[in-house]
Amino acid sequence: MKVPALRQNPAVALTIDTEVHPPRILLIRGRAELDVVDGIPDEFLRMNGTYAMTPEQRVEWEAEVRSLYDRMVRIVIIPTWAKLIDFETTLLSAVEELARQRDERQGA
Repeated sequence: MKVPALRQNPAVALTIDTEVHPPRILLIRGRAELDVVDGIPDEFLRMNGTYAMTPEQRVEWEAEVRSLYDRMVRIVIIPTWAKLIDFETTLLSAVEELARQRDERQGA
């Protein structure tokens, strides 16, 4: 259902974050371009290679995926805006501003 929705309205927002502390978050807004690919895109196979599979399981998995799909749609995001929140430098100024506003409210 993503492809028909993106054909109708290609405006997208994407968030990429880490699972370690302190977190880093990349916010992206842009437009999606749809690229129909015959067969399976290499990046799809590489991305799914992060799962713990034995070499034999990997061969079976790839064969199964290739048997299911004659083609796929690659979604390419063309950024129009991006922001990095890194909780080490970027967020510190925002927290400092909130603390300053709090202090002003409390008359400090």
